[in-house]
Amino acid sequence: MKKALVIILCLLSLSCYNSERNCKNFKTGKFKSVTTINGVKYESEFVRTDTLQIEKYEEKTDSSKVRWINDCEVVFKTINPKNRIEKKDIHLKILTTTDSTYTYEYSYVGETKKQKGVAYLLK
Repeated sequence: MKKALVIILCLLSLSCYNSERNCKNFKTGKFKSVTTINGVKYESEFVRTDTLQIEKYEEKTDSSKVRWINDCEVVFKTINPKNRIEKKDIHLKILTTTDSTYTYEYSYVGETKKQKGVAYLLK
């Protein structure tokens, strides 16, 4: 009986834990993003304003329009897409935050396969 009570109390205390999500702190600024896909690490830097994100990756610069769905979800639309893939909008959701980072998941709009990454606020 005591073991069952202890297990129930542990489960209840775990269910009360909420990940911190202060997404408003990351709507604008300069960031570094790190994501790993199939064991390969990708890094990029970007600057985000209220309406625009400019990202540099491997000497290439991409610009996207920014549309916030809510404080923690945003859709990016490439401004000058060069191919069919770049024409697809990207949906990003902030999952957790700290004072200087956020963990996110993203996918092309309408697709179920999601990737995860971490963005670091640069000073």
